[in-house]
Amino acid sequence: MPVPPFDTRVPAVLVRLDRNPFHHGTLGAARSLGRAGIPVHAVVEAAGSPVARSRYVRSARPRPASAASTELAALLLRVAGEITETPSDPVLAVPLDDISALALARRRAGLAGRILLPEQTEDQLLKIADKAALAATCAGLGLPHPRTALPSGTDEAAAMAWALGLPVVAKWSRPWLLPAGSGLRSTTVLRSLAEVRELYDRTPQAGSRLLLQELLPPGRGLDWFFHGYADSAGGCAAGATGRKERSWPDGAGLTAVGRWAPNPEVDRIARALLDALGYRGVCDLDFRLDRTTGAYHLLDFNPRPGAQFRLFADHAGLDVVRALHLDLTGRPVPPHSPAYGRRFVVENYAALSLLTSPRRRRDPGPGTGRQPAERAWFAADDPAPALAMGRAWAAHLLRRTLAAVRRRLTAGRPRHPATLPGPSGRGSSTQLAQR
Repeated sequence: MPVPPFDTRVPAVLVRLDRNPFHHGTLGAARSLGRAGIPVHAVVEAAGSPVARSRYVRSARPRPASAASTELAALLLRVAGEITETPSDPVLAVPLDDISALALARRRAGLAGRILLPEQTEDQLLKIADKAALAATCAGLGLPHPRTALPSGTDEAAAMAWALGLPVVAKWSRPWLLPAGSGLRSTTVLRSLAEVRELYDRTPQAGSRLLLQELLPPGRGLDWFFHGYADSAGGCAAGATGRKERSWPDGAGLTAVGRWAPNPEVDRIARALLDALGYRGVCDLDFRLDRTTGAYHLLDFNPRPGAQFRLFADHAGLDVVRALHLDLTGRPVPPHSPAYGRRFVVENYAALSLLTSPRRRRDPGPGTGRQPAERAWFAADDPAPALAMGRAWAAHLLRRTLAAVRRRLTAGRPRHPATLPGPSGRGSSTQLAQR
């Protein structure tokens, strides 16, 4: 099948407001569009980001100083003026994290005519991107979703966690609001009531509500995802299901190794949900099978390309990002040609997963024979980003190791003698001498 004809006169600007230099999905989008002959520019965490080293990125600009949608819209219009010849030339914006998708949806009306975006509103996206709102959306549609509780106090959080059953999954409802350097994660598995109380007490710092969810037992072959593109007419020609073979952190994290595999039930649920919501644009949905009921529970709905979207590049090179460009430039989106068995490996996270859980890889299953894997970072035609990521990753691991050593040393130091308890619990000999 020939590669669909793209309008290469319309450049793309990849937009990511988070500060993660290891977001391989941004690099995947640059390579996907760049290899199709589409000019690619990027707004990322820093001009020196690994993705900026790609041969397919013509220019990279640092993200705005704040995540305000007004600043992002102004920056995009400036970039559009710099990369096109006339003020009427359109530019495609591709948000690659939730906060970017929400910010652009908020400013879509003001950007119309210059910046190409799917027909989305901020309110529509919040119904699925906000974790608490997603639980309510699933309840309203009768869609299986883990039991969810929204505590309003520390004691209530502990009581709800106990009712759900420990361990419990804790999520910040709007993880894009988490402050940089806080150490807070969007999703955490809590194993004690003390951990629940401690995390809930950090709610003011997190910027959004903490929700608690029943932990569906993890297991091999239980985690699935659906990536799709709903076009301007509501059709979803480009849509496919895949299975997580490895994740990081193990059992509750992002896809480290994934495989394109058929799952008619997940495909049916995902497409029905898109229809019910009237959704437009790229989406990434995560599911987990509950062995006790046989139901697939929707865990997350991300209104943008998932980091592993390149798993679903078919034999003609079509993926959801290319589908976005085709549709918004007035080209038809051909149906996916399944490449079952295709694998996608994120080198840095797969290595961590192997070190911590070196189990044998699951058999691919019927109809999903082995095929060459695409790597997130290394590509023979574009090796520079992998080298830059490797240097940054090594420095990142060194910093984490040194921080862990410092914490261990600090925790092992005795407190000041004046505060040491004595053998009888009434005070140390130093304290008695000072009385």
